[in-house]
Amino acid sequence: MSKEISVVFYGYRLVSDKWQPPVLPQEPKVFVAEVSKKYKKYGISISCIDELENVLEVSGYSDLLNTVRLRTNDSMLGNPCLGHVIGQSQNCNLLEDIQRGISRVAFAPETIEPDGSSKKVCHNCGCGC
Repeated sequence: MSKEISVVFYGYRLVSDKWQPPVLPQEPKVFVAEVSKKYKKYGISISCIDELENVLEVSGYSDLLNTVRLRTNDSMLGNPCLGHVIGQSQNCNLLEDIQRGISRVAFAPETIEPDGSSKKVCHNCGCGC
């Protein structure tokens, strides 16, 4: 059975004038399409989904990570946000963080903290972590 990963983008509303999302060198969906080509040889298909009707308030980078979800056909993972999957961002680079998240879901999903765990790894975004 092949693995299917969906990178889901929620809508967001900026709630602070003090922070703006970083300018990206490439559209995230184009980036994900390029990354997906590399994963095909492993039997992993990656797609993008917009769920802009789900709107989260964003006041900083960690909140921005909550607007990106990673889903898979592995029913054990659920609907975790990117912050849940990768933990703390190393460089606050959204494209790099998306690639780290995809890699972790693809090759090491057992290292992702399960829903309902007592360990808190991201902000109160509603993903259940």
